[in-house]
Amino acid sequence: MAASYPQPYLAALERLVQVVAQLRHPQTGCPWDRQQTLTSLIPYVLEEAYEVVDAIRSGDAEAIAEELGDLLLQVVLQAQIANDHQHFDLATVADGITEKLIRRHPHVFGQVTVADPEEVNRNWERIKAEEKGLTPESQGLAPQLSRYNRTLPPLTAASKISARAAKAGFDWQDRAGVWAKFQEELEEFRQAIAHEPQENQQAELGDLLFTLVNLARWYGLDAAAALHGTNRRFIQRFEQVEAALDKPLSDYSGAELEALWQAAKLALAQGSATA
Repeated sequence: MAASYPQPYLAALERLVQVVAQLRHPQTGCPWDRQQTLTSLIPYVLEEAYEVVDAIRSGDAEAIAEELGDLLLQVVLQAQIANDHQHFDLATVADGITEKLIRRHPHVFGQVTVADPEEVNRNWERIKAEEKGLTPESQGLAPQLSRYNRTLPPLTAASKISARAAKAGFDWQDRAGVWAKFQEELEEFRQAIAHEPQENQQAELGDLLFTLVNLARWYGLDAAAALHGTNRRFIQRFEQVEAALDKPLSDYSGAELEALWQAAKLALAQGSATA
C-alpha cells in the first residue's frame, strides 16, 4: 500500500471542510451558500470542470492549481449539503472512490498480472459489470452508450459512442464507406432544409454531425479538440478585425468585412510562422 499523505496535506483539506461547513452554518453562515442545493450547483460543477481543462491546456501551473481548488470546492460543498440532509458526507465519498480504485486495480493491490493498458481496460470493464451483478456480455453495449449521452457534452459523447460501437464491431469496412455515408447525410440535410419541417432539419443536422465525428475517428482526429481550435482561431481573427475598425462593425459592407477577415487571417498565419 502507498505511503500516507504528509500531515500538512490532510490539515489543508480539513481546513477547507471546516470553512465550507461554516459557510453552510444555518445561523452564522453565508446566505448564498446556505440556500444552495445539490441541483442548484450543477452549473458551477460544469463551469469549474471546464475551467480546469482550460487551465491545463494553458500549461500555467498556478492557474491549474487555482482551478483545481475551485473544482475541489464543488466536491466538498456538494458533500456538505448532503451531510446537512443526513444523506452522506465527504468521508463516504472518499471511502467510496478509494475502495473502487483498489477493487478495480487488482494488478496493483492484488495478485493479478496484466500485459498492457488494454488488458487493464478489459479488467476494469469486467469488474465494473460484476459490481452491478452483470457481465460485459450480458449487460449489452446500449446502456453504456446511453450513459455517455446523459453525462457528457454532445460532441464528446458522440466521439465516445462512435468509438465504443466501432470497438464492438459496428463500423464501416473502410474510409470510403464513411465518406459515402457523409455524402448521403449531407444530401439528406440539404433536402430537409429545402423541403421539410424544422424538426426534421434538426434531426438531419445531428446525423450529419455524427457522421463527421466518425470521419474524425477514422483519421485519428479529435472532433472536440478540432472545434475548440476553430473557436479559438475565430476569436483571434475577430480580435484582429475589431482592432482594425475605425467605425461600427455594422457600417461595413460584406466585402469590406471579408477583406478585413482575410487580412487578419494572413497576419496571424505569418505571426505563427515566425514564432
